[in-house]
Amino acid sequence: MHLNPWGLDPTTLSALLSGQSVIDMPRLAVRSLDQASEFLLSYGYNTQEPSHVERLWYFHRRALVYLEEVLELDLSKLPEVLKDRKALNDLRRILIFASATDEGDVELQRWSCRILRVMHVFVHAESDLFSSFSEDIQKQILSSFQASVFTDGASAKTFLKAKDDSGESIRLEGFEIKPFKTSTSTVTKLLAKPDAYAMNVLDRMGVRFITNSILDAFRVLQFLIQQNLISYPHIMPDQSVNTIYPVSLFLEVLEDLKQSQFSMSELEIENLFESKLARGDQQFLRKENSFSGEDYRFIKLISRRMVRIGSNEKNPGFSFFFPFEIQILDAKSYQKIQEGPSRHQAYKQRQREAARTRVLSEKGASRI
Repeated sequence: MHLNPWGLDPTTLSALLSGQSVIDMPRLAVRSLDQASEFLLSYGYNTQEPSHVERLWYFHRRALVYLEEVLELDLSKLPEVLKDRKALNDLRRILIFASATDEGDVELQRWSCRILRVMHVFVHAESDLFSSFSEDIQKQILSSFQASVFTDGASAKTFLKAKDDSGESIRLEGFEIKPFKTSTSTVTKLLAKPDAYAMNVLDRMGVRFITNSILDAFRVLQFLIQQNLISYPHIMPDQSVNTIYPVSLFLEVLEDLKQSQFSMSELEIENLFESKLARGDQQFLRKENSFSGEDYRFIKLISRRMVRIGSNEKNPGFSFFFPFEIQILDAKSYQKIQEGPSRHQAYKQRQREAARTRVLSEKGASRI
């Protein structure tokens, strides 16, 4: 590649001003080992520090495993020099290979880019607060939810109940702590979604409430606020989803129930909800997710909680807000997602296919 008379590099300018992620660029612009060292120093790793170099080799191994086991790429086609640490010897060489422009280096250049794309996302996925303080974060966020969910030993029924026994308990069909999102799962999400940022992965952990009815879904929401299990000033409004029942129609039903002096049975109340919904003027709160099925109906909130690390009487430690997800589904909706096209494995497969396409592509648009 020949630069123009002013030395302006098209690759670098594209990375800075086109809105295109480095992941989606067709090549880098690193021409020498010295340039590679300076590039990596700016990126966050000093090649003169053995621990930094080992960390980069770790991400190289993670990338190769991910390409083969998750994206199911045939690594027999991978140039040998990129597979083996002894053959490559110096990890900086991948940056130079990824910048090659000679026709004879096409496969070497493309595979180098594929490895670096995955390495880059792993770096971000495993260099955040959760990676360093996952135990403290989980304990401080999840303990209050767990303390409010009770299972009756005799009936094996589950209830959401205030710790001081104040107020009315809410019968639950189920309560789940969502499996913690692993770094591999996070990498797939970041590669698959064109608008995803590593720092904005907000669902690494969360809880799910499964209720008997639409009414109870909203009662759970109210309970979480009243019992201060979530603080509504910390809700991230642009992340909220409600596809269970439109709030405006829900308030209409409450007015109808009020006029009937709340004398209806649970079945009659549920039928009233369904009849209102059948009018066809639903105003759901949706957030676009191309990987979720249309039958995935739920309430989702992303809240944040202050997490304190190492604080005691003598040491204030430090603190930060950490996001977590709350999902609320009625039993009917939960059953549908267990059986229908929104089931978790199908959802994950759609993500993997999108991630694979992006890693293999020479073009794209996303940000990390």
